[in-house]
Amino acid sequence: MASEQERAEFDQRARQGETVVPGGTRGKSLEAQEHLAEGRSRGGQTRKEQIGTEGYQEMGRKGGLSTVDKSGGQRAAEEGISFDESKYKTRSSS
Repeated sequence: MASEQERAEFDQRARQGETVVPGGTRGKSLEAQEHLAEGRSRGGQTRKEQIGTEGYQEMGRKGGLSTVDKSGGQRAAEEGISFDESKYKTRSSS
C-alpha cells in the first residue's frame, strides 16, 4: 500500500493528466483512476462469466486483429482467419 505522501504525489500526477493506475486511463484524480480500474476489471470478469473462458478468449483473438481503419472481423475476413462465434454467444442461465 502506498504511503500518504506517495498517494499525494500520484494524485498530483493524475491531476496533470498522467495515468498512474493501470486501467485508470482518463481518470482526473488518483481516486477516480482507482475506481475506473476496478470497474473495468469487474466488467471484464462479468463478461467472462457470461460467455465462458473459451468465448472470452475467442473474442480477444478477434479484437486483437483490429486496426485503426478496420475491425477485427473485417481484417479476419480479408486474411481468411475464421472464428467460432458460437463460443461467445451469451449463455442462458439454465
